[in-house]
Amino acid sequence: MWLFIFLIWLATCVGGTYWYLFGKRSPFSLESVRPPAPREFDQKKRDKVIKQGFSADKVPQNLDVIVIGSGIGGLTAGATLAKAGKKVLVLEQHDQAGGCCHTYIEKGFEFDVGLHYIGQVHENSLLRIVFDQITEGQLEFQKLDQQFDTIHIGQDHDKQEYTIVSGKTEMKAHLLKQFPDEKKAIETFFKIMKISAKKTHYLATLKLIPQWVSLFLLKSGIANLISPVFRLSGTCATDYLNTLTKNKDLQILFSYLFYGVPPKESSILINALLIHHYKRGAYYPKGGASEIAFHIIRTIQKYGGNCLVRAPVCQILVNEKGAACGVKVKKGQEEVDVLAPVVVSNCGIFTTIQKLLPPEIQVKHEVQERLNMMRHGRGSLLVFSGFDGTQEDLGLVSTNFWLFKDNDMDKSMDHFFALSKEEAPDNIPMMFITVPSAKDPEAKLRHPGKSCMTILTMVKYEWFEEWKDTTVRKRGDDYLNYKMRFAKNLFDWACTVFPKIKDKLVFQDVATPLTNMHYLGAQRGAMYSSEHNLERFYAESVARNRCSTPVKNLYISGQDVFSCGIAGALHGGLLCASTVLDHIVYIDLLLLKKKLKRRKARELAQLTKNKLQ
Repeated sequence: MWLFIFLIWLATCVGGTYWYLFGKRSPFSLESVRPPAPREFDQKKRDKVIKQGFSADKVPQNLDVIVIGSGIGGLTAGATLAKAGKKVLVLEQHDQAGGCCHTYIEKGFEFDVGLHYIGQVHENSLLRIVFDQITEGQLEFQKLDQQFDTIHIGQDHDKQEYTIVSGKTEMKAHLLKQFPDEKKAIETFFKIMKISAKKTHYLATLKLIPQWVSLFLLKSGIANLISPVFRLSGTCATDYLNTLTKNKDLQILFSYLFYGVPPKESSILINALLIHHYKRGAYYPKGGASEIAFHIIRTIQKYGGNCLVRAPVCQILVNEKGAACGVKVKKGQEEVDVLAPVVVSNCGIFTTIQKLLPPEIQVKHEVQERLNMMRHGRGSLLVFSGFDGTQEDLGLVSTNFWLFKDNDMDKSMDHFFALSKEEAPDNIPMMFITVPSAKDPEAKLRHPGKSCMTILTMVKYEWFEEWKDTTVRKRGDDYLNYKMRFAKNLFDWACTVFPKIKDKLVFQDVATPLTNMHYLGAQRGAMYSSEHNLERFYAESVARNRCSTPVKNLYISGQDVFSCGIAGALHGGLLCASTVLDHIVYIDLLLLKKKLKRRKARELAQLTKNKLQ
């Protein structure tokens, strides 16, 4: 009798698990991917997609999902849900969709604001398959030079230059050539990179299985027996690197892809994962970063949804049962209610809870508990420079440059962020230089004879806080003079790398944390959203930081779900879609990947056969 009951229970569990994993229709298919159409260069036609203004008559009827924010996380969630049969509306407060993937054109120059390069989009990679699915094959990538990053440490005669190259074996071999006495340290770090590449999905799985199961596996120690990834994610980068090497320059190279926190406050696993991201090559979207939003939105529209801009959401509507049921959109002096049974917020956990939820919901203990899991990220400052001249004329390259005045990132970042407002502009410790016009081969067609450069550094929001209540482009001379002090020092530093640009500068604009707040909706100007500190990547914190929220039918997407950057935010969108659908879409993607590999193998076999005939 008991055996019979046990067998029924076992069959029910197995059947239920199988149904949960494989029983629902996949939103993805090989058939939905078609050859790329000719690039659309007509800006007016592009604007009809990425700059379609909000009005009530453009809202699709019988909505299933509202997505707040059109960054890559929101668009990925929206497109995945749309392909799963949901009618989706994406609402963007800016006048152009795309979030950090949008570009802006000024005086004939086109600047990227957040996407500077991306990795792991080689043929049949998981990330490439995702892009192919959510754009239905319309997004193309240009592979950059093998030497995709150059790092300068120190200044003047004390400056050391190191280079990073892509390649499955070349990346490590090239690093060993530059540090021949550090073989053991490099070998060990690359082992961590391999773990990060192969096992980070275990961390994502913690967010998808029932939370009590995740916590049981972690607290019991079973998780650590399965993989070292759970321990490494919560391991301090500085502490770990100190056990590998005393060479401070090499330590910089292991942590050079800065995202707002010094190595002593960051995870060794995340730092390794960021470098591994480019191991198979660095890429840039053909046609510019705005191509991403352009094609994803068209996918959402194809399935009955839409994306509307100039649609600032001022409140998430919550019904009498405490469930999210829509949003209020500010339209001029009026507020328009847009209803849907599911709301996805891609505008960050702080904005979602502190600005959009009704006050009586904000103060609930479980909501505040969720908010307290995160800390505000550091602000960013960007300098956009336009030049008369081609990249050949100016000596510009697609390689990115990372410049550090000091080889102790912890010390220099601590010192910089402890400075007063007046001292900060003259003591910038590090910066990043990217040349978008040299990365996209079609930039020469869209903007002939012109080149552009973006410079980025991290700054403190408090240095700009006194102007927070002023209006964009009308903040006064004091603000302009202050931000231009940063710009001058950053540009002069960039001229040491590209000396020909100094006399060809014809346009310059500066984005401060206040600019990022206005155009990107970034809380306190943090382009990487909530701080990616070490505590956030403790395995237990990862398990608790889910797409679902204490408010029923309200979900979080984007960089606050897993990690920063375009790829991190995209995975935040996939995790969110999986949670909304109650279906792990990664399984569908992995099955597609197997099909594509089999198809590729058949094609190669046929090609070989034809050659032999």
